[in-house]
Amino acid sequence: MAHLLRSTAVALATALTISLAAGATHAAEKPKASDIEKHKSKPGERYEPTLDVLPESTLQQPGVVPGVPTLTAKEFNHAKKVYFERCAGCHGVLRNGATGKALTTKVTRELGLDYLKDFINYGSPGGMPNWGTSGDMSENEIDIMARYLLNEPPQPPEYGMKEVRNSWKVLVPVDKRPVRKMNDMDIDNLFSVTLRDTGEIALIDGGTKEIKLILKTGYAVHISRMSASGRYIFAIGRDAKINLIDLYMNPPQTVAEIKVGLEARSVETSKMKGWEDRYAIAGAYWPPQFVIMDGDTLEPIKIVSTRGMTVDTQEFHPEPRVAAIVASHFNPEFVVNVKETGKVLMVNYEDIDNLKVTTIDAERFLHDGGFDSTGRYFLVAANARNKVAVVDTKENKLAALVETGPKPHPGRGANFKHPKYGPVWGTSHLGDETIALIGTDPAGHPGNAWKVVQVLEGQGGGSLFIKTHPKSRNLWVDSPLNPEAEIASSVAVFDIDNLDKPYEVIPVGELSGITEGVRRVVQGEYNKEGTEIWFSVWNSKSQQSAIVVIDDKTRKVIKVIKDKRLVTPTGKFNVFNTRNDVY
Repeated sequence: MAHLLRSTAVALATALTISLAAGATHAAEKPKASDIEKHKSKPGERYEPTLDVLPESTLQQPGVVPGVPTLTAKEFNHAKKVYFERCAGCHGVLRNGATGKALTTKVTRELGLDYLKDFINYGSPGGMPNWGTSGDMSENEIDIMARYLLNEPPQPPEYGMKEVRNSWKVLVPVDKRPVRKMNDMDIDNLFSVTLRDTGEIALIDGGTKEIKLILKTGYAVHISRMSASGRYIFAIGRDAKINLIDLYMNPPQTVAEIKVGLEARSVETSKMKGWEDRYAIAGAYWPPQFVIMDGDTLEPIKIVSTRGMTVDTQEFHPEPRVAAIVASHFNPEFVVNVKETGKVLMVNYEDIDNLKVTTIDAERFLHDGGFDSTGRYFLVAANARNKVAVVDTKENKLAALVETGPKPHPGRGANFKHPKYGPVWGTSHLGDETIALIGTDPAGHPGNAWKVVQVLEGQGGGSLFIKTHPKSRNLWVDSPLNPEAEIASSVAVFDIDNLDKPYEVIPVGELSGITEGVRRVVQGEYNKEGTEIWFSVWNSKSQQSAIVVIDDKTRKVIKVIKDKRLVTPTGKFNVFNTRNDVY
């Protein structure tokens, strides 16, 4: 059954894995009360939102198999919706597994109906939510979901060029757009803030801390990426809708939009010198594919499927989803990370008609990552394998696989100069409290390169993002998915010049003045100058949320941004830092 702490993207990534063991035929052992207590947070308050397309898709119900419990049409439609909303992000649309274990009928039928019902009901200390004892599923729903897992999964529809092109709209043609900035906004210090549950982004001025504009977008924007010029925002929702937002207009507005599939996480624009913003690319979770588009209009040019063989067992995988995409600074290429097969695709856009793709075998379950301080090496977490893959984007080869800790989840990571080991890149982990620092200077510090040179201990597991800035001597680590509310609502900050000192806990949730909800604190983001770090205090849709701005030097609160329009704020993307890969 599903694990709610799914990726993205990140999507998003899950905190832990389900521990179903193929071949077990006895009923699940009921966990201790203390273990159940760890899963009392409502799954709906967890990191990944529900999807808004796949649950409503018309899918054919699989046929009856002798000896396998059946479902009525009504039960099937309900189970299908629940699975896509709560389970698919971890276990896959076709149930072949990713961060969570496979739930194919070969596995589930060996486990049996009673085992599945118990597991759905009680969850596990390994991260499986206790859907029954938390009150999120009734006894009848648990029975329906257990029977659903014993039947073959339905096949969602494909989404080819016909469907992609039909979704494409140019709302303001290029020749009707302004030739210079027509507003008084400081675009470089603007923040694009995801309002997850309303399908919007907020544009917030980094200087005045005022909300300048709320724009409708796709559902639950996963990331905002900036054009190389800084003029455009590419916002992609988990429903695979991209909004191209022109920041020169007064006021800024969406000038083009498109859907590249039914579920997605990643978008990027070309950044190689001479090719700036000529092309855009987006990767889909379903169908597993990427789409290359015109950078000014989003007109779709080419769709490439990512279905293929895994890097380890070299078995065919029907659902290898596209996770992170970044733009190379050394070649006219996009770096496309394919989650389930563990392949990194260097997609050369010099000749789209005769597309050249270099395939680098890395490690399975690639998720998210970022460049080292030079922009040459891309470090990406293979979170279900507890490793970070290092890709040389200049030479187009795998530089290293680095063992870190349980389920690394760096966001884009954190680059800084270590007082002892030289340049390093850091990642925190979903699975435990550690922060791994990896040496990234093979020329100046060859003995430290692509090794974990130091391990720090943070507050606890459930971290999603780690952050610093070239002008900062602080290293900030969140823990929004930690089961302890006090840890989830605070951040740990380390002194980079003295990493042996204990971290300081900043109770951001408490400092926000909000008294309701878990107040999960997520994703620090710096302003352009590197003097402030912004954190989201993220509550459920019906509760108050906020953004807390902290002085990076004093670690004191500068401003708490509260507004009834700030509904479930999560990701924040500063225009200057995002387009220049500053992290």
